[in-house]
Amino acid sequence: MEYKDYYKILGVDKKASKVEIKKAYKRLAGKYHPDVSKVANAEEKFKEVNEAYEVLKSDENRAAYDQLGSNWKAAGQGFGSQGGGFSGGADFSDFFESVFGSAGGRQAEGFGGQQHFQRKGQNIKQTIKVPLEDLYTGVNRTFVIRQPEQHPSGQTYMVEKRLNVKIPKGIEPGKSIRLKGKGESGLNGGPSGDLLLKIELDSHSKYELKGRDVYLDLLLTPWEAALGAKVNVPTPAGAVGLNIPKNMQTGKKMRLKGKGLPASVPGNLYAVIKIVIPPDNDKAKQQWQDLSKQFDFNPRTNTL
Repeated sequence: MEYKDYYKILGVDKKASKVEIKKAYKRLAGKYHPDVSKVANAEEKFKEVNEAYEVLKSDENRAAYDQLGSNWKAAGQGFGSQGGGFSGGADFSDFFESVFGSAGGRQAEGFGGQQHFQRKGQNIKQTIKVPLEDLYTGVNRTFVIRQPEQHPSGQTYMVEKRLNVKIPKGIEPGKSIRLKGKGESGLNGGPSGDLLLKIELDSHSKYELKGRDVYLDLLLTPWEAALGAKVNVPTPAGAVGLNIPKNMQTGKKMRLKGKGLPASVPGNLYAVIKIVIPPDNDKAKQQWQDLSKQFDFNPRTNTL
């Protein structure tokens, strides 16, 4: 009797686990199924793959095969001896149901009066970058998504799709938007999976988001910090007036309540004070020197 290396047929190692064997079988069964495959001798290869899986999925049959090789059937534990093996007239759907389960797909009429397996497409996860301003207002935006598609032959290739996506107002970065039926296409007419778009905050030079609270640097002149002033704070929802108390110091945070990321309980916006010295020139230098002579002030007195 001709020896068939079932491990080689499935493309797995002899020490492969049941999970690895099942995974290899699912891949090859989809590739060589006569109803969809355009590979030469697909039906013959499909039968060979199923024969190998029928042996290796059973601990008892696999042990006999590993021990006896091509003579393993003679031990009465394999194909034919108990009517449990694969033959040319076996119903292909039996093997799909044993692997994928009735909940994993449905059957449809196919090759030669037989039935072929319909499988739901996989869910696909991708990340999209969204400006903070869009999270404040909510917006419809078009994204170009690259995702895998499965050819009827079983081969997978990448395609680009343009999708119009509604960004909900106040959604937090890290959350996902589910687009039903926009994932991987199903096999043999099965339903498509879903597309899960994870929100990532687009890098912004002005704002930092922590939870629902927004932080930005608020630039002040030395005299605004010393004397106090009313300034406009550029928030993601538009400018907001803010009264700056006198004697303001760099690093001080001023809270604008409820001006953070929108929600039923919105976050806050924190303006972090940063005092900016005017550009250097001869006139400014002279004025700073005059100012220094008028004040007996050393901010390091208590640190020396």
